[in-house]
Amino acid sequence: MRGTGPPNPTGDRHWRGSARFATGCALTFAALTLLLDWDAGTLTPPRTLLWLALSAALFAVLLPPKVTAGPGWLAVRSPLRRRTIRTDALVAVRQYDGISSHLVLRDAFGDRLELDSRVLVANPLLWHEVDTGVRRSVALGTLRQGTDVLRRLGHEIDDETARSALRASGIS
Repeated sequence: MRGTGPPNPTGDRHWRGSARFATGCALTFAALTLLLDWDAGTLTPPRTLLWLALSAALFAVLLPPKVTAGPGWLAVRSPLRRRTIRTDALVAVRQYDGISSHLVLRDAFGDRLELDSRVLVANPLLWHEVDTGVRRSVALGTLRQGTDVLRRLGHEIDDETARSALRASGIS
């Protein structure tokens, strides 16, 4: 049952828009490069393959990983792999700051997952699934490292949710 979840897991609500953006950029790049090469009279089958391969690479770089969660699990799927951890059996959580701030979560089964913390901030329902699993890990005593990181992230998510509610109601 590891890595499986309900038929409708909670996911990143902004992923589809980001995937459409990546697709649009890749298709635009392919169309423009092929059109310019054709207009210059230098378009050949190898050059066509080159432009299509570069467009596919651009798509792969721009496509964000898809994050989903369910009761006791969290999964991150990229174009090349899928990583799943048990949030109800976490042993460590670390946050790395810098240009690309991200969380690294490890569970008791040895699985490891990297995740951009902004995905959790932007998706309160996704955070709820993760937080529920984290609370179970704390109750079971498996989570030994990173409770302060999760507490800080929870406060950040609560603050952002409150600001969003105030903005939506016209108060702020």
